[in-house]
Amino acid sequence: MAMAAVGIAGGALALLLQQKQQRGGGRGIGGAVSFRRAASSVAVRASYEAGVGVMATKVGMMTYFDPETGKPVPVTVVGFRDGGNVVTQVKTAATDGYDAVQVGYHGVREDKLTRPELGHLGKAGAPPLRHLQEFRLTAVDAFEPGQELEFAELFKEGDLVDVSGNSIGKGFQGGIKRHNFKRGLMTHGSKSHRQLGSIGAGTTPGRVYKGKKMPGRMGGTKTKIRKLKIVKIDNDLRVVMIKGAVPGKPGNLLRIAPAKIVGKNIPKN
Repeated sequence: MAMAAVGIAGGALALLLQQKQQRGGGRGIGGAVSFRRAASSVAVRASYEAGVGVMATKVGMMTYFDPETGKPVPVTVVGFRDGGNVVTQVKTAATDGYDAVQVGYHGVREDKLTRPELGHLGKAGAPPLRHLQEFRLTAVDAFEPGQELEFAELFKEGDLVDVSGNSIGKGFQGGIKRHNFKRGLMTHGSKSHRQLGSIGAGTTPGRVYKGKKMPGRMGGTKTKIRKLKIVKIDNDLRVVMIKGAVPGKPGNLLRIAPAKIVGKNIPKN
């Protein structure tokens, strides 16, 4: 009986599928093709940089006294490792579909890289470099593989830059530290001191909404600090002083690019 029931169900399912196909008249196949064509015709827009940037290493923070006013300014000291910043690849719309400049940083021994990485860098005439990052630009005519990028030639004192890097990881933290929640009363009668509290209603909706601010892992993510001012460029020590704090701890890799200012180096539309 069970085998017969399975056979009847299978036959009915096949009949329904055949009728549906006849009604559609191949419309399903054409729809799939049109969907693929529509998906392939969608242009992916990525944000352009205001100009080519460089990579650097965070050294630490200090107090810099302005020689003109004598006022103390908190600055972050940023240095550059051996090898500097070298253009490792120039991408164009004809070859790669978009214009961009790939920059390498932090020279290392050859045994620290794989053979494909060494071959990629050798094609550009660049030394073995640990880090590679890309800067998408509107025009790349002024760059060529193997070109060294000097910070003092790209930026000057007083310029505004965007600095990005990985923030310091703080592990699993509660709602007060992670989201600046307010704690409860610390008196004897209070039964809610640092607890999270209610996270939603009961029967309706009967679940916790996505994105609810709750305890979890804090820090250790890519962070960008925008419009930081370059206070001083010391070519002798090969360091740069940037006003304010930047992401990460000393030794962290940083990405420094010209600040995006709408109407100045970024079009309003």
